[in-house]
Amino acid sequence: MTVGIICEFDPLHLGHAHLLAQARAMGASAVVCAMSGSFTQRGSFAAVSKAARAEMALRCGADLVLELPVLWAMSPAERFADGGVALLTRTGAVDTLLFGSECGDLPALQAAAAALDSPAFTEALRTRQEDGVTFAAARQQILASLPGVNASLLEKPNNTLAVEYLRAIARQHSRLVPLTIPRIGADHDGPPEAGTASASHLRALLHRGSAEEACAFMPPAAADILRREVQSGHIADPALCERAILSRLRTMSEADWQPYDRGGEGLYHRLYRAAQTGASLEAILSAAKTKRYPLSRLRRMIMAAWLALPPDVPAQPPYLRVLAANAAGRALLRQMRDSGAPVLTKPADAPALGREAAALLALESRCTDLRALACPDPGRPGADTRAVPLML
Repeated sequence: MTVGIICEFDPLHLGHAHLLAQARAMGASAVVCAMSGSFTQRGSFAAVSKAARAEMALRCGADLVLELPVLWAMSPAERFADGGVALLTRTGAVDTLLFGSECGDLPALQAAAAALDSPAFTEALRTRQEDGVTFAAARQQILASLPGVNASLLEKPNNTLAVEYLRAIARQHSRLVPLTIPRIGADHDGPPEAGTASASHLRALLHRGSAEEACAFMPPAAADILRREVQSGHIADPALCERAILSRLRTMSEADWQPYDRGGEGLYHRLYRAAQTGASLEAILSAAKTKRYPLSRLRRMIMAAWLALPPDVPAQPPYLRVLAANAAGRALLRQMRDSGAPVLTKPADAPALGREAAALLALESRCTDLRALACPDPGRPGADTRAVPLML
């Protein structure tokens, strides 16, 4: 069994290490991670560089780490799941998708996923009257009216993402077999609990300068890498880029905002007006936010505008970019190449995989350069084009 895990590991904590260990306990001969790169689903900079997080993963139980490109990594749950499932499926080597969930109940998650794709749900959503609640809340209310579904599952973030993984597997007719385990320890955005802490709590500690306190909630190997990154000035602090982001937002016309409003609900009007009056990103978010639009969606729109992400997303990642591998991972790479998978280890080889691959890698390189500007030591531009995978 070759297990795939879709992840961010920003940074890798004890709960992540538990997931990797459970993959081995279930009989995995190899573990492949599809990991976000320089920006993450919450619509912000990855606090820890993708190279460092890939090394953390390898030293804590993974065999191969592939990059989930920014067009999927910094997206709502549905597209994030689509990208991760497509990437792991395209390897041809991964046969199982393992993920944590608050409930740990695969049949219940599958029932919710099937209900969301049912004609009854589609019709109920189409005829629903506008009442100002978020889409997520409306979706949960409709699910609660359908038989055989525990709609309360969607109150928890990992359950919600698990449901999207299951929907992506069904949409793509993927061969991946889903497995879930109960998420242990602290809640997604909650305080430490039973010796564990969420990644969001660890990032807050890093931003406060409490790196050693964060390390206490990490596996020793991952903590050592984090200490190295802190000492070398490679931890991203979004505040260092705030004026650069504001300068972009203040020069955007209302029409410039429109491509980033993928919901087609006119949200871009609110963000345009907010950007013309807000003196800080917090002020812009506060002015644009309503009960209907969650902050994460607004953050993703702002960051997509600053990064100048293209509005169109390919059907699937055009390459499988290797960030790190050990001996077992290299054996998988040989197997993947032999089967014709578009494995990418050298950035210079991207054009050989097609125009789409070359364009995406150029975008990824630009995003990595911009993330570096949020670090105390921004380094030289072009780091992504010179990067080579870590081989252990």
